[in-house]
Amino acid sequence: MPNSLRDSIHEAISSIRLVDPHTHINPHDPGSHTLADILGYHYYTELVHSAGMPQAQIEEPGISPRELVGRLVKGLPNIQNTANYQWLIEICQTFFDFDDNVITSDNWESLYDTAQSKMNAAQWPEIVLEKSNVESVFLTNDFDDDLQGFDTRTYIPCLRTDDLVFHLAKPETRERLSACSGIAIDGSLSNLRAALNQRFEHFVASGARACAISIPPSFAPTMVSDGRAAKALDHVLTHNLSSEPSHVDALSRRVFWTIAELCDEYGLPFDLMIGVNRRVYPKGVYQGQDLYDSRVSLIQYRELFNAFPDLKFPVSVLASVTNQELVSYSWIFPNVLTNGHWWYSNTPSFIKRDAAARLEAVPQNKQIGYYSDAYKLEFVLPKFGMYRRILAGILADYFVGDCGWSEERAIELGHRVLRGNVDDVFRSPLEALEPEGDGLSESVPSVSSNIVSSGTEDTVSDIDPLIAGVAAAGAVAGTMMKSNSDPQPTLDFLSDDDESPSAVSDSEDAQGDSGISSELADFLASDSVDDPDSGDSTLDLKNEKTVGPQLGTVAEDESFGESFGAMSDDDSTASDSADDSNKVSDDGELAVIDDELLDPLPTDDEISLTSVGDVELTDASDELLDAQSLELEIDPLPLDVGDLSLDDESSADSVAQSAGDKSSLADSEIRMLSGDGAFTPGDEELLLKTDPLTGELQFPVSDSPSADDGQWDLDDVEVIDLEVSGDPAAESSGDLDESSESDPSGADPSDDDDLGFGQGVF
Repeated sequence: MPNSLRDSIHEAISSIRLVDPHTHINPHDPGSHTLADILGYHYYTELVHSAGMPQAQIEEPGISPRELVGRLVKGLPNIQNTANYQWLIEICQTFFDFDDNVITSDNWESLYDTAQSKMNAAQWPEIVLEKSNVESVFLTNDFDDDLQGFDTRTYIPCLRTDDLVFHLAKPETRERLSACSGIAIDGSLSNLRAALNQRFEHFVASGARACAISIPPSFAPTMVSDGRAAKALDHVLTHNLSSEPSHVDALSRRVFWTIAELCDEYGLPFDLMIGVNRRVYPKGVYQGQDLYDSRVSLIQYRELFNAFPDLKFPVSVLASVTNQELVSYSWIFPNVLTNGHWWYSNTPSFIKRDAAARLEAVPQNKQIGYYSDAYKLEFVLPKFGMYRRILAGILADYFVGDCGWSEERAIELGHRVLRGNVDDVFRSPLEALEPEGDGLSESVPSVSSNIVSSGTEDTVSDIDPLIAGVAAAGAVAGTMMKSNSDPQPTLDFLSDDDESPSAVSDSEDAQGDSGISSELADFLASDSVDDPDSGDSTLDLKNEKTVGPQLGTVAEDESFGESFGAMSDDDSTASDSADDSNKVSDDGELAVIDDELLDPLPTDDEISLTSVGDVELTDASDELLDAQSLELEIDPLPLDVGDLSLDDESSADSVAQSAGDKSSLADSEIRMLSGDGAFTPGDEELLLKTDPLTGELQFPVSDSPSADDGQWDLDDVEVIDLEVSGDPAAESSGDLDESSESDPSGADPSDDDDLGFGQGVF
């Protein structure tokens, strides 16, 4: 295939502005300061050490950056053949105006000085990003990172969970988790989960778009029961680093599974980086001690992949030998995605083979083509450059050359694996909830309606905290930045004129018991509609959990009362009353309408005339019942159930006779109803089906199920009354009710040995 086609495709895909989905960049110090920051990258130190330079010479304490570069340059000739060396030369040529193709003892010092002067620029990180054509990079954040002080639109947080899963036996890890979450790790599984959940709230509120973990080849993620997990946690808290491996493993698997559940709940993809064995070479240089283990198999993850069908798992494998298995799993499992070319697989020959296999076999929307894994911004450019050249060759040779694709079609595939899938897979959970159009305003009524429509007993904790938070806070703007000085808001519903909610009120603590963290509400408030003077009725998430009289009551504005009162001439009085009882106060609060004034089934026309949303919430906390008001509800006359201590009829008769009322005995005596001992259904009762709409038990008219799907047709059933006769005396004397007469089996209703329905209740 002519090189001109490759060059044309390469030029096209090189113009794509990148989002790097995995790096180790420090957002507070993203760029290099000296050439030592670049040559000190573990790829160069481990290669130079492997080629013969002693570890002590490379990592001597107190060595200056210039001295380190001078030492490493002496080892560079032995690694000039490696792909990593080509990255170094490309960095120097692109950013430092380096004209040579090799770094030698004769030119390194001038290169060092030129690089130093370039890096001293105040906007050096921005210069590097612009030259690299990079829009943003994903980070690798410790679970206790406060995620403050950087632009999360450019540096996107990612929750790294290795310490949580594999190092809870370390007291310092548990102390860190307790300190950042505010929840004590005291042996309670519920507290442990709450602490993990708080970390997810914190990260999502700060713009995180992924969760990630690096996993050893021996680990097999499976669910651990509560009892086993509690025993493991108790053992680990007692013995710390001396804990038995079986308990440490059980706790690791339980925490991993919990993190997967939280990823699923919060909508974060769970990046799995599988196969690294740590400290295989303990005497190696820093980050040059770990190796892959080809004994790893993705069969160890089958339970995980099956248990979370809606959770995306972008999977990286450390060795190319595992790539075919990854391709197969991504081929079959909808939730398994191929993700980049990691570490020891990140060389041209392995990338070419592995990328070609993926592009030929895996659906194109399930491939994250590449990530840099960079520790400094300067490395994003040469690493992606290497991948783009390989990708251009595959697209030109195979898809255009062998498959007959057009160049434009091949370029579209290149765009998808380089950028399109990154945007789709790693969408912000907040953005993912925003519908098409002008934000969330159109969807808010339905969400808020769901919060209150189920009655006063529904709790906020039953509602997805993320959805509830977004619905209550308004449309998500583009920014992901968060200020420490922002007040913590409560979530207020706007008036009808605004048609979307906004978080505008200050609060000392918006989290409370609601399940929606103040931090998440704070972030959403910064991105919502600004209208603090709208005159709102308030959903206070600080003090209350229950949606209902304790939290808010459905209310309508005065137009509701007018429309309902005008339904007929006879209802003019109700109209006037409703008009008076539903005034908007000066501070914008809406009064609660008396239920008697509302038509329970208004027509669509009547609803449309109101020109207001379906429901509104208003604070009714002042109506909370106290002990005194509850006491007034108590019936002063207790229920007379008779003397429960009576053992026989004679003693009962004597008590009743002494009371002077023989007939009262029958009323007060507790006796077993007919059929109240046990019940065994006959053949016909076994055919009973529950009506999915009404819950009634129904017999089929015919003995044959529907030919279509084996289910009973609701049009061919008759409803029977299974209610026990209300005459206890008749039942005790052997009289049969209708349900008894309809039983062709003649079964003794007291016989429950077979199915044990008990007490005759279905």
